[in-house]
Amino acid sequence: MPELPEVETTKRGVQPHIQQQRITALVVRQAKLRWPVSPELQSLVGETILTVRRRAKYLLIDTAKGSIMVHLGMSGSLRVIEQGEPPGFHDHVDLELGKIALRYTDPRRFGCWLFVAPNASHELLSKLGPEPLEEDFQREPFAAALRATKRPIKQAIMDNKIVVGVGNIYANEALFMAKISPVRAASRVSVKRLNALYDAIRIVLAEAIEQGGTTLKDFVGSDGQPGYFKQSLHVYGRGGLDCTVCKQALKEIRLGGRSTVYCPNCQR
Repeated sequence: MPELPEVETTKRGVQPHIQQQRITALVVRQAKLRWPVSPELQSLVGETILTVRRRAKYLLIDTAKGSIMVHLGMSGSLRVIEQGEPPGFHDHVDLELGKIALRYTDPRRFGCWLFVAPNASHELLSKLGPEPLEEDFQREPFAAALRATKRPIKQAIMDNKIVVGVGNIYANEALFMAKISPVRAASRVSVKRLNALYDAIRIVLAEAIEQGGTTLKDFVGSDGQPGYFKQSLHVYGRGGLDCTVCKQALKEIRLGGRSTVYCPNCQR
C-alpha cells in the first residue's frame, strides 16, 4: 500500500503540471472503487485547480467550488498524460485538463475519488492526528499519548489518531533506528527512548520522501518511476537476514496482522 512518502512523492510529481489548470472534463470509467466515485465531482468541471495538498495518505485537489479527495488504496497511482492517450484496463478515472489529463490507475480498486465541499472537513479526515513532518507534531504530546497505552509500540505509532502516515514499512524502520522492540508495550518505553523514536520517525519519512518512496510491488511515482528507499531498508522485508548493525539474524513475526521484522539483539 502506498504510504505517506509515496503519496507525498505523487503530490510533488503532479502538482506542477495540474495546478492552475482548468478542469475540462471528468471521465469515470469505473465508479465502483472502495467507495463510489462522488457524482458531485462533475460540478467541478470548468473550475481551476488552485492547489494540491496532502493530508495523511489523502491527496486534496482544491478548487473554489470544492475539492477532489483521492486515496491511492492498495495499488493505485496517478500519472500526468497527454490528452487522448488510450486507457488501459485498470485506468478508471481521468481528470482532463486541456492538453493533458491526470489519470488514476488502480488494479485492486481500493482507492477513492470523493468530493469535499468548500471550507468543510470530510469525516475521513476529521479524527486524524498531527502530520509527522509538520510543526504540530510535538515531542511531549507524542510521548504522552504513547505512555498512556499498553499496546505494542509498533501498533501505537501506526494509530492515525496519535500521528498520521507511519505505515508498516516506516514503523519497522523507525523502531530499528530508535532501538526499540516493536512488541514492547508503549507504556513501558521511557520518555528518553520515545524522544529518540520521535526523531527516528521524522528522519525515516524525510529520507523516504527524498528518495521517492519505497517500491515493493505496485508503487511507482507520478512519472512512472519506482521509489528507491527500498535500497535503504534495514529491517522491513529482511526477515532471517543479517542485521545491518550486529550481523545477527533478524526476526520476523506477525503483529496486528502485519509483517514485523526486528533485531532481537539491537532492539529492546
